[in-house]
Amino acid sequence: MQPFSRRQFLQRTAATVPAVALAPSLFLGGSMTATAADPVPAAPTRIGSQLYGWGQYYDREKKDLGAHLDEVFSALRDMGCDYAEGSVDSANPDANAAFAERLKSKGLRPVSLYTGGAFHDERAGATVDALVRAGAVCAKAGFEVIVCNPDPIGRDKTAAELVTQGRALARLGKELGALGLRLGLHHHTPELRNEAREFHHNFAMTEAGQVDFCIDTHWMYRGGVAPMDALRQYGGRVVSWHLRQSREGVWWEDLDSGDIDYGEIARFARERGIPRRFSVELALEQGTRITRGAVENHRRSVEYLRRVFAA
Repeated sequence: MQPFSRRQFLQRTAATVPAVALAPSLFLGGSMTATAADPVPAAPTRIGSQLYGWGQYYDREKKDLGAHLDEVFSALRDMGCDYAEGSVDSANPDANAAFAERLKSKGLRPVSLYTGGAFHDERAGATVDALVRAGAVCAKAGFEVIVCNPDPIGRDKTAAELVTQGRALARLGKELGALGLRLGLHHHTPELRNEAREFHHNFAMTEAGQVDFCIDTHWMYRGGVAPMDALRQYGGRVVSWHLRQSREGVWWEDLDSGDIDYGEIARFARERGIPRRFSVELALEQGTRITRGAVENHRRSVEYLRRVFAA
């Protein structure tokens, strides 16, 4: 099985589905320390599902997720979810409002959307401009969070590229904030290489409350950063969650017990009043043992999330 990539997912499902005054060189080497902002009051609990994993299941059946969104939304509604997280359409901003209406028509709500983008080079300004234009539509449609993972480039970004990226993210967060949206930085393994150099630098060059954190617990784990360590350092910046599990390092078909201790994570989140926008993000990879269909695996995952996080 060769599941389609996150970049392919963004292409298929877009909406169809001030900087810290510190010397950047201090944050481009190995170890560093950073202080998380004070925890914010807990937001109402929202349980949703990232559409990426749904797309993989439909892809296995040679079906287009976009043609089956209504049945996915109905299934999520019936299992008690609040939302589905699709992708920002920055090329056609009005499509984001249409996506919100489609969610509402199935009893769901607009909460968050996912995006990537080039922030590290001469394209940074255009990337920010496009996302702000789309963000204005998203905010009016009722969305709360834009989840953003800056594009990887196949190698570690240079010091100058990370400075360019940090400044662009700071501007994006400030302008989205003026619209009433929160920016939550996401991460995959490229950002977590070299003692999480890029991951830490993104936060070091930006301010809490403008550039915040969508913690993807399993990508933290796979990238070599314990999720609890990330929460202790940046928990005050968390605005949303992506949740997945593995066993012996391989993605499990549902959210359950496994390599990550979600009990410890849930206790910490409750004690600190961390915002509770939880996206179940199931995904398939080589070695994933699939014994059930997409709906049943998501239903079981939502039940586990409610039980462990007391949601």
